[in-house]
Amino acid sequence: MPEAQQTQRLKLLNDLFRDYTGPTFAIRLWDGWQWVSLPAERPVFTVSVETPHALAAIIAEPNEVTLGEAFINQEIDVEGDIFSVFTVAEYLLNRPRSLQRRVADFFLRTAARSERWFRQGARHSKGRDRASIAYHYDQPVEFFRPWLGSTLAYSCAYFRSASDSLEAAQTQKIDLICRKLRLQPLESFLDIGCGWGSLVLHAAREYNARAHGITLSTIQAETALRRIKDAGTEQRCTVELRDYRDCEALRGSFDKIASVGMFEHVGLKNLPTYFSAVHRLLRPGGTFLNHGIARSAQSPVRDNSFIDRYVFPDGRLVTLSEAMIAAEDSGFEVRDVENLREHYELTLRKWVEGLRQSRDELLNYVPETTYRIWLLYMAGSAAAFRRGDIAVYQVLLSRPEKGKSQLPLVREDWYTTSKIEHEIEV
Repeated sequence: MPEAQQTQRLKLLNDLFRDYTGPTFAIRLWDGWQWVSLPAERPVFTVSVETPHALAAIIAEPNEVTLGEAFINQEIDVEGDIFSVFTVAEYLLNRPRSLQRRVADFFLRTAARSERWFRQGARHSKGRDRASIAYHYDQPVEFFRPWLGSTLAYSCAYFRSASDSLEAAQTQKIDLICRKLRLQPLESFLDIGCGWGSLVLHAAREYNARAHGITLSTIQAETALRRIKDAGTEQRCTVELRDYRDCEALRGSFDKIASVGMFEHVGLKNLPTYFSAVHRLLRPGGTFLNHGIARSAQSPVRDNSFIDRYVFPDGRLVTLSEAMIAAEDSGFEVRDVENLREHYELTLRKWVEGLRQSRDELLNYVPETTYRIWLLYMAGSAAAFRRGDIAVYQVLLSRPEKGKSQLPLVREDWYTTSKIEHEIEV
């Protein structure tokens, strides 16, 4: 490469990232040339760019989708700390576009052999879109086991210490839910969106509750039923395929109800339907724990979202205040709200570590594109929780009976030493 061209590359990238103050990083291009944001320091991560077109796409008109698609389709890759790369993404998303277009135009003009790397028309071909659009739970359970761990709990864990193992933290979270509900022997308990059955199994085994779970995923229901049989809890633990809106026959059947990681799929428009349905299922004097992600009121809703397109199609997070208004309008009384934002960042970091360590095994069950969607989604979500754009809330709601909540005056017992003194498989 001519020295003048190298000098111009260096100047353009220096100009583009002049105001960048995040961790030191490097960009390595398709021809081996490399630029470092702070040459005197070792890069925390390196963005490897495979094509001139990919560089142009992510610099000239960056948005969540263009950046995400370049990663999942292996046009860019990240070596090193994948969490820190989101500082660069946020920087580019918030920059004026004029300089970024000029940088992109230069790299496209000077890439003499760009067509060797750029697959014309491939970005939105039918085959590429089919490979990219993998709906969230349409994967075999073998894909989830290596990085979710033995609990198969796909929601925010609860860390008494940052050094807790994932299994310990997930067991602590499951037990905390039962404690907040003050679940008692022989009480009827419903888990809405029960996943692979972890919570209903724990409620039946550790609290001797009559636990029932509902899910919309056939794979999850089949897995949960196998786990229930293996645990020998068929007499007091059941799971079925059912929508929460199709539970009229179960009206007033449950003393306690939980919904963990399902609320995110409901959407603002359906919040009144959701809370009203749960209220009807709960007996007077009963309690409902809703565990779910909400966006900050200061966090704008992005129309062109990678998560909307590739992870949660048609999903849209609501704010905590929007959720609480709908809950109270449905007849619930808000008894407690706990923000576990830092816990979810820790959980996601554990999941990303597991995904990376288990990559070769996971590719036996899903294609590379699907694997990269999950990796990017988890790492990006960890960054969003760290920034405070989103948080996860455990909200305890009651259905008072003639003004009586059936709850004690204090909540001290929630946080006393758990009966789970060791890691167990649930």
